[in-house]
Amino acid sequence: MSRYLLGAVATIALLAGGVQAQTLVASSNVIIRAVDRTFDFTSDTTTSIRDSKIVLAARDDAASFVASQGAIRGAQLEAALTSIRSRVPEAQDASDLVLAEAILAL
Repeated sequence: MSRYLLGAVATIALLAGGVQAQTLVASSNVIIRAVDRTFDFTSDTTTSIRDSKIVLAARDDAASFVASQGAIRGAQLEAALTSIRSRVPEAQDASDLVLAEAILAL
């Protein structure tokens, strides 16, 4: 009986982990698409987020943030998150982790 229970618990844990990963991927894709649409609509490259010096300078901080699962937060990343949220309405409700991943995907 305990083997079956252990197997059931392991299966549920694996399924829950998979669902959580899919949710993160889906959220990341939504934000990346929204940010990319904003880039496409922005004709002036000086105001484009993709070309923003603040966002480009935050790539190393974003990589550290993602790798540490949010434990390492740099000042450049904080500035970039604020900049993105002020320019992209879809990013208002996005988590910092999703936005950091979007920065890395640029």
